[in-house]
Amino acid sequence: MIRFRSRRFCRSNSKVGGGGQGGRDGRDCISSGDIKWELRPGGMLVQKRENEASVGEGMVTVKVWSGSHLHDVSIEATSTFGQLKMILALITDLEPKEQRLLFKGKEREDDDFLHMVGVEDMDKVLLFEDPANKHRKLVVGKNCRTIIV
Repeated sequence: MIRFRSRRFCRSNSKVGGGGQGGRDGRDCISSGDIKWELRPGGMLVQKRENEASVGEGMVTVKVWSGSHLHDVSIEATSTFGQLKMILALITDLEPKEQRLLFKGKEREDDDFLHMVGVEDMDKVLLFEDPANKHRKLVVGKNCRTIIV
């Protein structure tokens, strides 16, 4: 059962910063404390939330599909796709500049934040090798000759 409690704000006859004894009916007034602000990664200045587990904070597990391989990666929700690429470089042996990450059908830039584009726990991200990199490997592989002495 949810209970709502209404509060009555009242005015006092005292000066600003004065005693604040309450209103005419003797009830105490609700005083507003100092407002705490935080700067979000997108650059927006917002009022800080009371609870520590707010949206966009904490760890998320991302399912990364690379060809026929599935990798579960735990990363902070406020991380960037570039940081995700660095973690995937350790797993897949592909350098971050050779990787292309797709989320919700769009390729994401390295400086895009996971939580800003809507990545949540257990979401899927597709990892592709850069097609230009594949072509470069094929050309270099054909031009290499082995010399046996």
